[in-house]
Amino acid sequence: MSSMKEASIFLDYVGDTPRMRILQYLIEGRDFDYTLTDLLHAGVSWGTLNTLVPKLLALGIVVKTRKIGRATLYKINQENVAVKQLITLYDRLLLKKLEQVEQETRKQVAVSA
Repeated sequence: MSSMKEASIFLDYVGDTPRMRILQYLIEGRDFDYTLTDLLHAGVSWGTLNTLVPKLLALGIVVKTRKIGRATLYKINQENVAVKQLITLYDRLLLKKLEQVEQETRKQVAVSA
């Protein structure tokens, strides 16, 4: 997972808000489920997390997957139409960035050869 200190091409496009940070974190780890404590790694405060997660649940963007002890685990809802679009955008932006890096690397190799 990317560090919040690094620039995020996804957040550059959609806006660097707490909601989008949580969504980016869940999209990056879309095959896993997370506790609220895990979601703190998205770079948001506990209070913000406790405000946003119920809203994301109500919108069907996030779903509860299971309980372990007292902890509830959450996952991005890949069946949600809006989530599908966000995942597509995230993946395309990442591919675009990788292609740019590859082109720059090729240019540097060509210059040094």
